[in-house]
Amino acid sequence: MADEIAKAQSAKPGGDTIFGKIIRKEIPANILYEDDQCLAFHDVAPQAPTHFLVVPKKTISHRTAVSAISKVNTLLGHLMIVAKKCADQVGLPNGYRLVVNEGPDGGQSVYHVHIHVLGGRQMGWPPG
Repeated sequence: MADEIAKAQSAKPGGDTIFGKIIRKEIPANILYEDDQCLAFHDVAPQAPTHFLVVPKKTISHRTAVSAISKVNTLLGHLMIVAKKCADQVGLPNGYRLVVNEGPDGGQSVYHVHIHVLGGRQMGWPPG
């Protein structure tokens, strides 16, 4: 976990990301779902028994962070619906947690908007 915090503190917006490379199929991923707007795939460093990501194929803004969104965005709604469909697909009937990390203090280490879906165990509260 400390490693992810360090990554978040040094991460900067802009440029290509690992998610861009996965979307372009330059890096292999265990893909759960794909359509013209987004891609869902298993996290390579899972933080729960089930942990996958839902990412838009195109960045939402030049900053690629939630804080850069200033109006209603139908793509974000689509990502949430895809997260639910994939949670159903992988068998999370008792629930799951959706996480969006924002900025260094929020633990954002990749500046490409994405939703983490975590499940398969009881989530603690408060998170973080």
